[in-house]
Parts: sequence; structure tokens; C-alpha cells
Amino acid sequence: MKTLVVGVGGMTNGGKSTLSRSLHQQIPNSCIIAQDSYFKDDSAVPEDSNGFKQYDILDALHMDTMMSDVDSWRRDPETFLRQRGLGPERTTPSADREVFVLIVEGFLIFNYRPLNELFDKRYFIQIPYDVCKRRRSSRVYTPPDPPGYFEGHVWPMYLKNRQEMESIVSGIVFLDGLKPKEELLAAVCKDVCQEIERLREKD
Repeated sequence: MKTLVVGVGGMTNGGKSTLSRSLHQQIPNSCIIAQDSYFKDDSAVPEDSNGFKQYDILDALHMDTMMSDVDSWRRDPETFLRQRGLGPERTTPSADREVFVLIVEGFLIFNYRPLNELFDKRYFIQIPYDVCKRRRSSRVYTPPDPPGYFEGHVWPMYLKNRQEMESIVSGIVFLDGLKPKEELLAAVCKDVCQEIERLREKD
């Protein structure tokens, strides 16, 4: 059995979840761990000097719990899949050549060093400010974004986190989130599938 860990990062409303779900549907023996599932309770999220809730920092997330789930998959991908109702598929005659793929999706996955060190493939989706703001304003959040939250907190924190990410991480493939979803999926799926084949052939 072989394993491959794929990171799909990017800004808010950039298309991370859509790409990850589509990738999961295309790749046998894959599953997704989404960083958004590990937010702390709203009461535990700190506020900045402007009174904005700081959801865009690692301290707003239960990263220890997320890492525990990632480690569970790494120890036994087959059991991890079964526990989530995803039956493992046999795609090769030999179990030794079977490749299990974990897709980790989130906006700060590359900023958390213990997690970033595990990625075999890294993708980051980016979109312009105006598109990001428009998409963000069309979505309903709980709790809802207060007035001025995007330009006063979300975007500045994205720029800060991205700068930090680029200073500590290499090997990221940057993707244009304005391209058609099908085009992005085809490019990433081809890259990941080539890596799967490489792993299968590796002794």
C-alpha cells in the first residue's frame, strides 16, 4: 500500500472546496479532510483591535484535532475510508501497488508547518480582490460578516498569511481561479494521476 497527500489551499471563496470534491470524485481510494470543519466555537475566537473576529488565524482552528485525523488516515487509510462509508476500491492486481490519496483542503493548510511537511503535492487557488469580495458577499455565514469585515480584516489577513506561506513553503503550484472549473480539475487531476502512476511503479 502506498499513500499520497495532496494539499488544496487558497483564499476564501476561491474554489478550494469545489476543486477538492471534484478531485475526490475522479480519484479512486481518495478522501477529503477540510480545514473549515475544525473551527473553534465562536466564543473562543479572539477579536482584533477593530472588534473583528479573527477567523483567519491558526488559533481559531482546532489544528491538533485536524492533525489527529490526518495521522489516523496515514496509519491506516483503508480503515479511515470504511469509517466514513467510503469502501476501498481495488484498482491494481496487487495490494502493494494500491495508492490511497488524502486531499487536505483549507485556507491555512500551508501555514501550519506540521501539516505542510506532509504534502506530496501543493496547489493554491488565487482570484482577484473584486471577484473574491463579490463571491464572499453572495454567501451566508454564521455568524454573518459585519460591515467592513472583508476589506478591514479578511483581505488584509489573506495578504499577511500568503506572504508568510510564500516565505516558508516551496513547491506550490498556483492556479488561476478565474479559469473554468473543468480546466482546473483536468490540470490538477492529470498531475495527481501521474504521481499515482509513478508511485505504483516505484519499488
